[in-house]
Amino acid sequence: MVRARHIGVTAAALLAVAGASPGVAAAQEQPPPSHSRTLADGGTLPPGWRLTDGRSAPRLEWRSARPVPMGDARVEFRSAGRLLGVPEQGGDGRTFRLPVDARHPERLHGLQVWSGGRRLDARESTVSAPAVRPPAPLPANGVDPGKPGSYRTRTGTYDLKSVRLPGFPKPVEMRGVVVAPVGAAGKRPLALFLHGRHYTCYQQNGGGAGGDWPCAAGSKPVPSERGYLRDQKLLASQGYLTVSIAANGINGQDGAVDDGGAQARSSLVRLHLADWADWTAHPEKAPAFVRQSPRADLDKVLLVGHSRGGEGVSRAAMDSLYPPPAAEDGYHGPVRWKVRGTVLIGPTAFGQNPVPDVPSLTILPGCDGDVSDLQGEAYVDGTRATGGGSALHSAVYVLGANHNFFNSEWTPGQSAAPSEDDFSDDPHHPDPVCGKRAATRLTADQQHRAGSTYIAAAARLFLAGDDRVRPLLDGSGKRAPSADPARVLSHAVGARRGAGFLPDGGVSVTGAKLCDAVDPSPAKACLGQGTKGASPHFAQWETEREAGRHAVALHWTRAGAPARVTAPKPLSLSGATSLAVRLFVPPNSTNTRLDVDLTDASGHRATLGRIRADGLPGSERTASYWAREFRVPLTAATRAGLDLKSVTSLTLTPRSGSGRAWLMDAWGWRAGTPAVRTAATPRVDLGRTTVDEGDSGVRTYHVPVRVTGSGSGQVRLYVLDPSTGATKDRLVTVRAGGAGVDIPVEVKGNTRYGNDVSYDVVAKAVHGAVVGSYRGGITVRNDDPAPRMTVTPVADRVAEGKTLKWRVTLSEAVDIDMGALLRARPVTGAELSTKDVSARWLRDTAGVKPDPERKLSAVDELYLWVDVPAGRTTADVTLPTVKDQVREGVESVRFQQVDMATNKPVTDGLVLSGSVTNAS
Repeated sequence: MVRARHIGVTAAALLAVAGASPGVAAAQEQPPPSHSRTLADGGTLPPGWRLTDGRSAPRLEWRSARPVPMGDARVEFRSAGRLLGVPEQGGDGRTFRLPVDARHPERLHGLQVWSGGRRLDARESTVSAPAVRPPAPLPANGVDPGKPGSYRTRTGTYDLKSVRLPGFPKPVEMRGVVVAPVGAAGKRPLALFLHGRHYTCYQQNGGGAGGDWPCAAGSKPVPSERGYLRDQKLLASQGYLTVSIAANGINGQDGAVDDGGAQARSSLVRLHLADWADWTAHPEKAPAFVRQSPRADLDKVLLVGHSRGGEGVSRAAMDSLYPPPAAEDGYHGPVRWKVRGTVLIGPTAFGQNPVPDVPSLTILPGCDGDVSDLQGEAYVDGTRATGGGSALHSAVYVLGANHNFFNSEWTPGQSAAPSEDDFSDDPHHPDPVCGKRAATRLTADQQHRAGSTYIAAAARLFLAGDDRVRPLLDGSGKRAPSADPARVLSHAVGARRGAGFLPDGGVSVTGAKLCDAVDPSPAKACLGQGTKGASPHFAQWETEREAGRHAVALHWTRAGAPARVTAPKPLSLSGATSLAVRLFVPPNSTNTRLDVDLTDASGHRATLGRIRADGLPGSERTASYWAREFRVPLTAATRAGLDLKSVTSLTLTPRSGSGRAWLMDAWGWRAGTPAVRTAATPRVDLGRTTVDEGDSGVRTYHVPVRVTGSGSGQVRLYVLDPSTGATKDRLVTVRAGGAGVDIPVEVKGNTRYGNDVSYDVVAKAVHGAVVGSYRGGITVRNDDPAPRMTVTPVADRVAEGKTLKWRVTLSEAVDIDMGALLRARPVTGAELSTKDVSARWLRDTAGVKPDPERKLSAVDELYLWVDVPAGRTTADVTLPTVKDQVREGVESVRFQQVDMATNKPVTDGLVLSGSVTNAS
């Protein structure tokens, strides 16, 4: 039983947080950076942070020193390494606000701002590092999918009626850019592209870009859908029909939805596919350009998504196999297409719930400055036990590629709208791997050409079934010359990989550590806190720690110290020709040597061969702890008489004097790409219910859980406690059509005004299941009125050098701190200036100096905070003045309450007025 309480922020926890009556909550877009709120235990919030008043809950606010570009990775607030939540970005592009439910001050210690595995509130390291050289090129593959085909191509567009999607108040556009082969006979496989989250609108007069929707007068939509024309033309020349669709309407509205817009993007993709199905069946109804193009073969569909578009097309592939809840979906028609594969370019993976039975290629940009933790690796690692295992899931790591340049409309010098290199670099201390002049950094054209080549490789393998391109994607160590000079590495799971040693699968380990991918404890963590750089395999999810996600960490100081991994039951490697080992060593390290041995159930042991591993080029700003795939032939095991049908353990013996390595998994491997089999699979979707707390008694509510599909599987649920931040998890078996999963929440009613409380639950598939809507819960809404706040003058007419004073009173005491925000406004007659008030007060309050002298109402940063601590009913507000030698008449000051969201005056809000007379 999950017990929920209505949480108030007490005076023992925080000073100056507020839940306010309508209009009492307020904040400005440019808060004074020097002003921080004091915690009751004597600590303070770091510079740039503060607590402000919200309509139903206090808000934690952080302001960046510079605008944060609109990107695909979510901005996250963390406290002592623990995820607090995803804040909302203010209209100035710098201010981020998150409602908080906090009773304990320690929850707001160690505050940090993260996005895509990178801190935003700390300066990047300025330590110079030696330049890094790219590795030697791999041998060329026998087939190069990057070569143009024999067809000429034509480009056109269509623009249909906008659609409304659940949870999005504004209609979303239905536009597509089509590139088709000329003269191609018969139906042609269809590749659909979906861009990611970027600026939605830009000013035609050369001004900036923003995230509004629809676009305001004088601005026009950013044509992100035109950014893949080179990819489309390559595919079309090879006989594929292609379309790239616009999604600005989603980008401009996805900030408030739990999944970052994944379900909406899936709906948009499937709405387009439904139109293509209609046009194929009834060509006369198609737009003119589509009528003039070859008909689409909707039995062969490839979905290509960039960044949040990657997560969107992955969800579309899932929804095409396992229908989502109708209330959350914007498409309610039949599925008249077959998704044969997906290409995910620098994708987000907020849910970390891939589609195990649809082949996928994930492109990981080594210099990604947006989704910089390369969380898209979850689309490979997350499939290892969740599905039937017949689909190939590949990751290709593109050294020197950033996030944006796969889309020409996100590339400076090529885009219609303003754009930037997402990997920001210090010109005085350039990054040795990703700096603009680094030998390992790709130009925009080199990067885009590599992307086009590997998208074409996926099309050729997934749609055309040409197994000759598989070595480019499955870790076989081949390269496509068309992508030169890019260094592109690959590894994969699934396909013909048989039984394997999987650290998540209950193995036992001796001579090494079975480490936790996501755990704050140094004793358990796979990478220590002092690690320079990060690992895509260990990208943090929604929880502080995560069960059942492991690797084997080896650390040795002498050669010959073996590490053994023993499976929970004997494995059969029968039919495999090699053992494929996915393993990584520290970036920039060289010549790590490990002998590989297998032991069978009878105790026979055979040495298969030796791995020689070099680390990827990496810096502290890159996620370069990424596993390479090493293949060791099984011929030695056969010669030694090892029973490959009953293998019990894998041993790695270092032959280097000292070093470190991390084993992700090891599998039996043989060449070929088998037919994909879709397993009978239940689908789980979590929902959300909002309830009133009530005035008395205890009520039990249940988190909505929907289980559909067929068969049974396992899902792990994580319940997040909003009062402590602690997480409890449990493994549950789900069955379609069964009783479902019961997650009860107890709500205790009261008559005290307080904050809304949300008990969140997140879910991840473990075995034989898929998860769509991965986040849900119970939101307990405060249903008690806020106390009325009034102001009484205490000393509102004083001589210069004295202090103005007002008293704010609540109609009743409550369990949370109450507050208001007031801004200086012009007065009739003479007004106090910056030289009439205490310079220290002005600095502490607004972060500005008295010079140049100006009226207080002209100081943009000048706001007064009114804080009534929990349990009290009054608080005094003071303004100290100074005595000068200038004879002058009466000067006045006026502060008016403003609304937090709009910074506009509050109707019937508080007003503080005062006047100062000459001292003589």
